[in-house]
Amino acid sequence: MKTPEHKPRIALIVSRYNASVTDRPEAGARGAFRESFGDDDVVETVEAPGAFELPQLAAAAARSGRFDAIVALGCLVRGQTSHDRHIARAVAHGLTEVGVRFGLPVAFGVLTVETPAQAEARAGGAKGNKGAEAMTAALDTLRAMRAVETGVPSGTSA
Repeated sequence: MKTPEHKPRIALIVSRYNASVTDRPEAGARGAFRESFGDDDVVETVEAPGAFELPQLAAAAARSGRFDAIVALGCLVRGQTSHDRHIARAVAHGLTEVGVRFGLPVAFGVLTVETPAQAEARAGGAKGNKGAEAMTAALDTLRAMRAVETGVPSGTSA
C-alpha cells in the first residue's frame, strides 16, 4: 500500500464499555497503522466512556485541528430491548456528520452484534479485526481525499 509522504496523525477513539472486546480492535488498528508507517507514534488513543460518546469525542478531535483522520471503535451487543439499535443509529449518524462537517476521514469501527460470541469473532477472531479494517479504511479514505484535493492520483505519493 502506498502511503502519504508524512505520517498522518490519527485520533483513535475507543469506547471503554465492553473493554474486554474493544482492546483487541484498538491493537488491530495500531497494527494496521504500523504496517503502513513502521510505528504508531502519531496515533493518539482517546478513551470514551461508551459508544454513545464517540461522536462527541470525534468532534472534539476534529475541532482541535491536530488530526488527519479519526478512527472510532466500540461494541454494541443486542440486549432484551431496542436500546442498542438506537445507540448504533445515533453513533453512525454522529460520526458521519463529523466527517462531513470537518472534511476528515472518520472510520466506523463499532461492532453492532447480536451476541458476545459475534463480538469476539469480529474483534480479532474468525471474522477478522474490525479495528484493523477501520484503520485501513481511514488511511485509504485520507489517501483518496488527498488525491481529489491535489489532483494527484491516489496510486502515487501525495
